[in-house]
Amino acid sequence: MSKANKSNKAIKYRLYPNDEQKVMFAKTFGCCRFVYNQ
Repeated sequence: MSKANKSNKAIKYRLYPNDEQKVMFAKTFGCCRFVYNQ
């Protein structure tokens, strides 16, 4: 038996949010962090 070749690929995106989007991201990730830590 031979092992299958695996390759993991990742794509990074750089975000340049405006002020309104920064607030939305902060609220969303804050909520996700709260739920994860429960």
